[in-house]
Amino acid sequence: MIVNRYFGSKQPDEYDELEQHLVQDLNAPLDWPEGDGLTVSQVAQIASAATCDSAYSRAANGHLIDLFAALPLPGTPDGSAFWRRILDAADEAAWNIVPANMGGPFFDRIHEGNEGGIASRVLSFLEELTPSQRADVAEVIGSSLDKSTVGVSGRYGGELWLRDAEMSAWRVALASRREFEAAQDRERFFEAWRNA
Repeated sequence: MIVNRYFGSKQPDEYDELEQHLVQDLNAPLDWPEGDGLTVSQVAQIASAATCDSAYSRAANGHLIDLFAALPLPGTPDGSAFWRRILDAADEAAWNIVPANMGGPFFDRIHEGNEGGIASRVLSFLEELTPSQRADVAEVIGSSLDKSTVGVSGRYGGELWLRDAEMSAWRVALASRREFEAAQDRERFFEAWRNA
C-alpha cells in the first residue's frame, strides 16, 4: 500500500501533535480499524501533509502583508508621497506593486484562496529592478520605516525589507508549485539520490 511506504518509517511510540490529539481528545486508537484499510494514524499523517504547504504559503503571505503594512498607507498624504517616490525610483517595475495596480483586490484575494497574486507581483517587481533601481528603492523604503518599530532605517532597513519580501514571495511561489508537483518531484529526488 502506498501510504505505508511513505508513513511507515516513524517509530511506533512517536506521536505527532495531530496523532496525540486524536488519541487523547477523541479517543481514537491509531491502529483502528485493523485490517487493510487506512488507520487513524495514516489519515492523520495525510491530513498533516496536505495542510503543510498551504499553511506555509499562508504564513508567508501573511508576512508579506505585514511587510506592506509597515510602509506608509495608500490614500494618506505620507502614502501618496511614498508611492510617488517608489515610482520615481523603480520606473516601470513599480507598476507591479503600486496601490493603483495591486491595491485591495489582490490583498483580499489572499482570503479567498488565491495565494500567489501578491507574491508573483512582488517577484516581478524585484526581477525587473536594475541594481541601481534596487538601491534607490531600498533608500525610499528604508527612509519610510519607523526605526523605533523595526529597529533599523535608511538604505539598510530598505534592503532588509526588500530581501524579506523577496524570500517571502519566493516561499509562496514555491509552496504553490509543490501543491501540484510535490509527489512526483520528491519521488524523482529520492530515486536520484538513492542511485547516486
